[in-house]
Amino acid sequence: MPNPPLNRRAFILIGATVAIAAGARAPMAAAATSSAVSTGAPIPVRIVDDRATPATRALFAYLKRQQGKGIMFGHQHDLTYGFTFATPDGRASDTRAAVGDHPAVFGWDTLILDGDERPGSGDATEAENIAALSRCIRQGDARGGINILSAHMPNFVTGGNFWDTTGRVVGQILPGGAKHADFNAFLDRVAKAVRGARRPDGTPIPVIFRPFHENNGGWFWWGAGHTTSAEYIEVFRYTVEYLRDTRGVHNLLYAYSPNSGFGGDPTGYLKTYPGDGFVDVLGYDSYDDSAGSTAWLDGLVKDLAMVVRTANERGKAPALTEFGESGPESRNPKWFTQLLQAVRADPLARQVTHMLTWANFGGTTRAYVPYPGHALLPDFVEYHRDPYTLFAADLRGVFSARTTAVGNTPFMHLVTPTDRQRVTTDRTTVRVRITSAKASRVTCSVNGGRARPLRLDADGFHSGDLPIDPAWTATGSITLTVNARVGAETLTDSALVLLGEVEPLPAGWIDDFEGYGGDDVTLSEAYSHVNSNTTTLSADHKASGSYGLAYAYDFTGAEYTGIGRSVDADWSAFTSLALWLRGDGSENGGVLQIVADGVYFERQFLLADTEGQDITAPFSEFAPAPWDTEHAGAVLDAAHLAKVSAFNLYLGRGSGAATTGVVFVDNIRAE
Repeated sequence: MPNPPLNRRAFILIGATVAIAAGARAPMAAAATSSAVSTGAPIPVRIVDDRATPATRALFAYLKRQQGKGIMFGHQHDLTYGFTFATPDGRASDTRAAVGDHPAVFGWDTLILDGDERPGSGDATEAENIAALSRCIRQGDARGGINILSAHMPNFVTGGNFWDTTGRVVGQILPGGAKHADFNAFLDRVAKAVRGARRPDGTPIPVIFRPFHENNGGWFWWGAGHTTSAEYIEVFRYTVEYLRDTRGVHNLLYAYSPNSGFGGDPTGYLKTYPGDGFVDVLGYDSYDDSAGSTAWLDGLVKDLAMVVRTANERGKAPALTEFGESGPESRNPKWFTQLLQAVRADPLARQVTHMLTWANFGGTTRAYVPYPGHALLPDFVEYHRDPYTLFAADLRGVFSARTTAVGNTPFMHLVTPTDRQRVTTDRTTVRVRITSAKASRVTCSVNGGRARPLRLDADGFHSGDLPIDPAWTATGSITLTVNARVGAETLTDSALVLLGEVEPLPAGWIDDFEGYGGDDVTLSEAYSHVNSNTTTLSADHKASGSYGLAYAYDFTGAEYTGIGRSVDADWSAFTSLALWLRGDGSENGGVLQIVADGVYFERQFLLADTEGQDITAPFSEFAPAPWDTEHAGAVLDAAHLAKVSAFNLYLGRGSGAATTGVVFVDNIRAE
């Protein structure tokens, strides 16, 4: 799903310093299942589930085999929402209306289970909505395509939706958390819907499951700044293990899909990677708000090349799991074909298996797939005609390969506490999961001390109670290590566990950068990061105390970058936002952004100063973001300030200005 516009359009001002076309390919219903079964020795397939169904293994083999031979086009909700039909019938679609064929990839979402997207309904029973999602998967399969299921999950703590980032949800749904049972109940519904999606012969239809997507952004409750990397990794692993091992769902491949951009650097991309044993598809999401600018295309291709390289090294299938043109209405009439040309021209990027765009919800919303009469339709027709794009009628032998599963190797991971989790109680529960093996002995130790045995519990964890020694708390952290004896091998894992309460900042303060114990990783985990940037603690450039923030930007792949932090505060008693800033002398600029009662208020600043100074920005100088036309004219008054939910600090490139640099920030607060 496209993330909120603020993350892609914060710098609009800074840069200023048809009917089916003749020749369309004829549709071929269910072409994906019509090819003859391959002959010869079975292909060994290493995927997350070594008990996956033959068709699921064959799908993965097809994805790998297809690399470099063409890119499958995908569309979210292709059969359930559109501008060209009112009543879904399992066949009508805007894609078909545009080019005479269905997409090769059909995207669906777990929101159907909650009745929040068609064909689910808020008035339907749980069983009816489960059946509705199963039916969607069957319809996509019947049209000859591949099914992908994304997951926009409700906030299990507050009862809000996926945009509600309050409540530190991930920690609450992990084993031992207060909402763990609620999360299990959600996964139970996913399991029923996926297992219920069967072909007429009774065999389950393979589905690529894509949970917790775009987690490097801060717009979802599972995103950066709202959970740590280790918590994210563990909740992803738990989801896989619960569906695969506890619920016995064996028709899933699993996709990991952060959002752009990474400047081609795999370090940031893999920061929250759950591990090779939990991922089959390496995905990447990127939306263009610039009508196909060179900067966006260059950044996209560089990142896709990185994703493909990483996938090939790890034996995974690479994909552009979400894409779309979401910029101003003055759209590039050659957007689709220029995008395809840029991707196809790169020897690595062209190996992505599929590219899926978002839903045509109709009305006044964005048409990600052009429909007859739309300005982008001629270009989309050309995109469809290109031999390198694949639609449903082009697929052959998707599920026909004869394969054999490569068995999973023994694996152990520390589930709780997670790395850099803060424990403030006098004891915690250590939980360890071991898969594909049985351990003869499992232990935990603190700071290399005495080994304490862990016992297998009713939930399948090796667990034990760990009292917190007051002497440990005095040091601020411990290193917890777990070991498992599996045959002649010892498996091990560890975590840095933070201890004790952190002294709260005064009212109105966002950050003084003193509460991270001098640890750059802990600092980075506290913020969401948009596009390419690095945050570290600086002992040399600061306003006061021991540390300030060194904020390094890189505009090589995008013309802006940003960091953000949840606030959830009442600022109605304050009149301005203040911070200490040392610029880098460039002609670049920045935006202070306050999210208050759902409105994105902004105030710009420049980076010319190199001495370091306090900046005070009265709230009266903030205005709604230029792209937020719904709230044009809104004022950052006491009513809005009473409901502040986030602070974001964006940097944007000025015309002809430097592409890289470092600015220093300290003492961000309302006053």
